Amino acid sequence: MSPMDLTGKVAVVTGSGRGLGLGYARALAAAGASVVVNDVDQQAVDAAVRGIEAAGGTAVGVAAAVGETATAEELVATAVQRFGRLDVLVTNAGILRDRVLWRMTDADFDDVVRVHLRGTFTCARAAAVRMREQGDGGRLILIGSPAGQRGNFGQTNYAAAKAGIAAMARTWAMELARAHITVNAVIPVAATEMTKTIPAFAPAIEEAERTGAPLPDWLRRDEGLGSVEDVAGLITFLASDASATVTGQAIGVGGDRLALWTHPQEKKADLRDGGWSADEIAAAWADGVGAEPETFGIPAPQSPAGD
Repeated sequence: MSPMDLTGKVAVVTGSGRGLGLGYARALAAAGASVVVNDVDQQAVDAAVRGIEAAGGTAVGVAAAVGETATAEELVATAVQRFGRLDVLVTNAGILRDRVLWRMTDADFDDVVRVHLRGTFTCARAAAVRMREQGDGGRLILIGSPAGQRGNFGQTNYAAAKAGIAAMARTWAMELARAHITVNAVIPVAATEMTKTIPAFAPAIEEAERTGAPLPDWLRRDEGLGSVEDVAGLITFLASDASATVTGQAIGVGGDRLALWTHPQEKKADLRDGGWSADEIAAAWADGVGAEPETFGIPAPQSPAGD
């Protein structure tokens, strides 16, 4: 049996009615897993289930918004009632409410944090309880974003939630290690409705959709931007037995690129007997720890001349 064969395993994928989430659900089903599809849109759920079944897979749908404990428990209960167990959780559900800080409302902030951060927490908690009861391990695959790794203009809420998800992955990897439950954050970059809003990406994505041709090499290799299918392989790997020793990591994937993100750590430290006053920090900063300040924000895509 191939280590990527997921026959007998059961997965829940939140936000899987369309886009990346649908791609993850399809890939897991194609590898043999039984899948619980989730989305807020009942029609999208029904269409996703029909598509998976038409391709020979097994799926059931739950139309509900993640964030509340009741939804998380319903997703886990559906997996257990229909398929007998739960082995894999992919927390993909998310929304955007982009605005600069001084224009962002309480609702803009709360809605995004509720779906992304609280939704990941409640679903992972419910899944961990079930997996620990089963006693034979499991996989928590948390979907992050480059915005959570580096920040992004206009995305206070989204970047903060995604940064929190990466932090939860590291924390839960420690807490669940004895139960043989691995926890990893995936940092995907793919041509979706969201990436179409990036001016440097939009023309190439629209042209690829119009012609059916692959995205240009500079996007696939230099920017790590590809199709939904380019991302799905990592999800299947992390759901499989082959990834049993991979945990606590933030893994980027997109186009032709597979990457491991660093965790935050001290870059440089200066020592001074007796500690540091404000004046002493000011005098030492430029030639000391502040000599090579960190960059921030997602670097702007650089299209080669002529592309």
